[in-house]
Amino acid sequence: MICFLFSGFSFEKYQQGESLNRKRELITKQVRENKGSAVHGAKQMKFNIVNEIKLTYSREGNAEKLITNSNDAVEVFRAHFDSGEIDYRESFYALYLNHAHKVLGIKRISESGISSTLVDIRIIMQAALLCNASSLIVAHNHPSGNLKPSCEDVKMTNKIKDASEFLNIQLLDHCILTSTEYLSFADEGLL
Repeated sequence: MICFLFSGFSFEKYQQGESLNRKRELITKQVRENKGSAVHGAKQMKFNIVNEIKLTYSREGNAEKLITNSNDAVEVFRAHFDSGEIDYRESFYALYLNHAHKVLGIKRISESGISSTLVDIRIIMQAALLCNASSLIVAHNHPSGNLKPSCEDVKMTNKIKDASEFLNIQLLDHCILTSTEYLSFADEGLL
C-alpha cells in the first residue's frame, strides 16, 4: 500500500497487481498536481511498500495414493527420480501425506553433485505446511550404489525429524535409493 499525506490530503490509489513503475507514475502525477501542498507536505510523506508473498498449492491431478509401507513410498519416489541420472548425481525429494497416509504431493528439494546434495530443511517444512501435511517421507539417492547411510545422512534425518516434531508433523521414513535397491531408515530401526 502506498499512502501519501499532504497537508489535509490523503492519497491511496493503486490496484493490486499494478507494476511498481505504474505506482511511481501515479506518485509523480500527484506531486505535480498538488505543487503547493506537495512542497509543504513532502516531509510528511510516508512510504509503506512491502512485498506481498503468495504461496500456492493445487491438488489437481492428485491420485491420493495410499502409502502403507516403505515399498509404496519408494514406488512413488522412483516415478519422480530421473532414471537416467539416479546413478549419476544425488537428488533429494520429500513426499507429503495427509492424516490417512494418502499422498498430497511430492517436491524435489534439491539436485546437486555426484556425492552429495544440499538440503534446506526450511524448504521441506514450508511445503509441508503449505499442503497441510500430517506426515512426510524423504528420500535421496546414492549414485555410488552403496546403501549404507553416511554420517551426514543420519544428521540430516535427525534435523528433519526435530523440525517435523516441532511443527507436529511426523517424519515416517527416510529412504536411500539406488537404481535397483533401497534402504528404509524406518525398516532398519534408524529413525
